[in-house]
Amino acid sequence: MNISSRVDVKVAFLRLMSSILLLWITTVSAAQAHEVLPSIGDLRASDTQVTIEIRANLESFIAGIDLTETVDTDESAQAATYDELRALSPDDLAAQFTAFWPRMAEGMTLTSGDVALTPSLTQVNVAAVGDVEVVRSSVFEFTAPLPAGADSVQFGWDSSFGVLVLRQMDVPAPYDGYLEAGAVSDVIALAGGGQATGWETFVDYIPVGFDHIVPKGLDHILFVLGLFFLAAQFKPLLLQISLFTLAHTITLALAALGYVNLPGSIVEPLIAASIVFIAVENVWARGISRWRPFVIFGFGLLHGLGFASVLGEFGLPEDTFVAALIGFNVGVEVGQLAVIAVMFLCVWQALRVDRGRNEAGRGFAIYLALLVSAVALSVLNPAALVTALENPVWVFGAPLAAVFALCMVSIQLRDQPEAYRRLVSVPCSLAIAAVGAYWVIERVFL
Repeated sequence: MNISSRVDVKVAFLRLMSSILLLWITTVSAAQAHEVLPSIGDLRASDTQVTIEIRANLESFIAGIDLTETVDTDESAQAATYDELRALSPDDLAAQFTAFWPRMAEGMTLTSGDVALTPSLTQVNVAAVGDVEVVRSSVFEFTAPLPAGADSVQFGWDSSFGVLVLRQMDVPAPYDGYLEAGAVSDVIALAGGGQATGWETFVDYIPVGFDHIVPKGLDHILFVLGLFFLAAQFKPLLLQISLFTLAHTITLALAALGYVNLPGSIVEPLIAASIVFIAVENVWARGISRWRPFVIFGFGLLHGLGFASVLGEFGLPEDTFVAALIGFNVGVEVGQLAVIAVMFLCVWQALRVDRGRNEAGRGFAIYLALLVSAVALSVLNPAALVTALENPVWVFGAPLAAVFALCMVSIQLRDQPEAYRRLVSVPCSLAIAAVGAYWVIERVFL
């Protein structure tokens, strides 16, 4: 390839990367504004009736947003309706929810043995309007009469209402369940004793931790990728990930136990700043410096506080606290390793070509096919992938397409010194830094 051709390739590539980066920053930044949160239900029972009090985002229910397919209300077709509801006074929103209640009740499953119970709305308490950019949590309560001799109940609701954390109150060994959208609880003994074992709790909380990395933890994903792009080699990655894991495990445990409590207004901008620092350092660093491990450990402490805020949304069962905490943390680690594994597979052929261990033609063909696939999936936006990713497909497809394009260029210019580092690692790190910088500005000033 002559010099003129190389210049043309670089110019075209930089234009493509700029467009993809701007579009991606816009999307992933918007995904932080009106995040969907799990609903929390407290169940109590007397001899004659069962009472369930639920803290939830009523606006999303009334607007008809399918919370199974939506991670952020701004991304839904009903976003305008949601925003109008979000601005209503407490009394007006309570009236809207009362009118909506019959439709919500139809989507609930409440039984005692083989008997279907009929829920009746008894109370709605709506928080003040406040900042319309922040999700508003309100509380509604409903009751249902119990048949004579009833000793258990089951509860669940339609998948469109999203995740429900259901907690039994005022009994020994209470039931505590994390119900994925559409799931029905186990049989709940009204006298108590239905609490999950430590092993069951551990297993139940692994997917909760994984879910808060992939696909919901975009900021944590970018930080881990920042670690990856310093050097895609086993020993440097193992050292960095191990330090990061140890650090966020410490603060996650301390925060969950109530020993550490920092507001999100401080933690979230610092997490974004950690992404910028790690990514920018990749631009000039050739390996792990003497002080980078200490920096990673410090940033890991911050990210642990971010994970703790997630747990704070729905709490942990008291009697199986340790099992739940460990399970959540294992899920987080599996999610991080999954991110690293996927990115390693994405750049593997480019790395082999850069190290002279593979045929350039085959690698170029592989990346061309992957690039076309990523673009096609991003454009088609299949519903199944949207549900799995809880985001439009191109939130993940666009950056992957950019990585594949970078790998193609590095293979094409493989005879240049450090082609992979200059044409893949550094541009990807700069893109990560740009998103992190935007988040710093957004979380501090916007």
